[in-house]
Amino acid sequence: MKNRFNKPAKNWIKCAIWSLIYVLFIAWVGNYWWLLLLPFIFDLFITRFIPWDFWKKTKNKVLYTIFSWIDAIVFALIAVYFINLYLFQNYQIPTSSLEKSLLVGDFLFVSKASYGPRIPNTPFSFPLVQHTFPEIMGGGKSYIEKPQWKYRRLKGWDSVTKGDIVVFNFPAGDTVATKMPNPDYYTLCHYLGREYVHQRSDIFGDIVWRPVDRRENYVKRCVATPGDTLQIRNNVIYINGKMEDNHEGVQFNYYVQTNGSMITESMFEKLHVSKEDQRMVGSSNHDEMNLLIQQGFDINQPIYRFPMTLESKQKLENQNTITKIAIEPDLLAGRVFPLNANYGWSRDNFGPLYIPKKGATVALTMENLPIYEQIIRNYECNTLEVKDNTIYINHKASDSYTFQMDYYWMMGDNRHNSADSRFWGFVPEDHIVGRPVLVWLSLDKDKSLFQGKIRWNRFFKDASN
Repeated sequence: MKNRFNKPAKNWIKCAIWSLIYVLFIAWVGNYWWLLLLPFIFDLFITRFIPWDFWKKTKNKVLYTIFSWIDAIVFALIAVYFINLYLFQNYQIPTSSLEKSLLVGDFLFVSKASYGPRIPNTPFSFPLVQHTFPEIMGGGKSYIEKPQWKYRRLKGWDSVTKGDIVVFNFPAGDTVATKMPNPDYYTLCHYLGREYVHQRSDIFGDIVWRPVDRRENYVKRCVATPGDTLQIRNNVIYINGKMEDNHEGVQFNYYVQTNGSMITESMFEKLHVSKEDQRMVGSSNHDEMNLLIQQGFDINQPIYRFPMTLESKQKLENQNTITKIAIEPDLLAGRVFPLNANYGWSRDNFGPLYIPKKGATVALTMENLPIYEQIIRNYECNTLEVKDNTIYINHKASDSYTFQMDYYWMMGDNRHNSADSRFWGFVPEDHIVGRPVLVWLSLDKDKSLFQGKIRWNRFFKDASN
């Protein structure tokens, strides 16, 4: 009888190394049921009761080729699944909300281990696809909704701190109108009415709910952490009453008037303004024109609107063709969080606002309920009702609430071109994905391959600050 334990020393060494890695991984994850799979590792290297490589013995070249591909693809998918879940994830910057810190077209490595990877809410999902298969693959959901695991995060080596650039799942993306991902579903319902949005599937598409880990990925800078009190006054951020210095890449929209000459494309390149961000003001927007007249602009001369850093603004001020520069009024920005209340806040003058901390208790009133109702109802899954000016949480009259999670306030460095916490509120800790660590590729969408489309100078740039 063949001795299945009589294997070369290298097999025993491989078995020991992979078993140790697997046990350490299980200890990190904390799910010891996975130890039941340990005998399969032993069998793979030593006993070989299961014919893992049966296909290698076939003499049929076609079958051998097919099974070789299947074996390679299955291994790659499993490896990518676990790497993507626990270690790193690729992310592409889609919008200019973080310029000039991160640029449209930057491809990032996002470290999930930095803040500790989340145990997935939806464990059965196709790797590298966030929530929907591309049309070429037939469309449809890329994950199975059941089972749904509760939020749990493994230990990382750091925590989210003020100033970090963070990738997170879009909190208001729990419910989505599939044809209208932006503005979000709640904004649509606020302005158009829930019934209308649900009835007009021809315009808005299907209304679907997504688990936390299947919501869109956003990237912003954390400007306030749990327990902080945030306020914005004239575009300056104050945390706990102390003024915060702007990061180097922070920029705002400005209106720029010339003496009649046009701003050339080469000048826009020197100012690092993309084609998408360049706009010449037209007479069709009467509200905008009236505001410009009130600010002293001559609407008979060319007027541009585009974002600039302080450095770019100073460069432009030295041009003798420029006659006036003024920051964009926040009256043009629209409503801010919370949409169902009017505190007199705006994009550039906001708060003061307390950022919830796990275990902290706040007094609940009819006045501040709009600030925290989304947390109570949607993020921490309680029933919330108001009857006769009394707040009921889980069917009990409540005049206070204790938070179950930490929350963060995220904003883009491109302050006037960023859909961020000022418009949709807090980011719960269970939505945190990870920290960008480096740019591994950067493509300029405004240029062709031979005009400098590849930004070689951004390769391996630190993306964490």
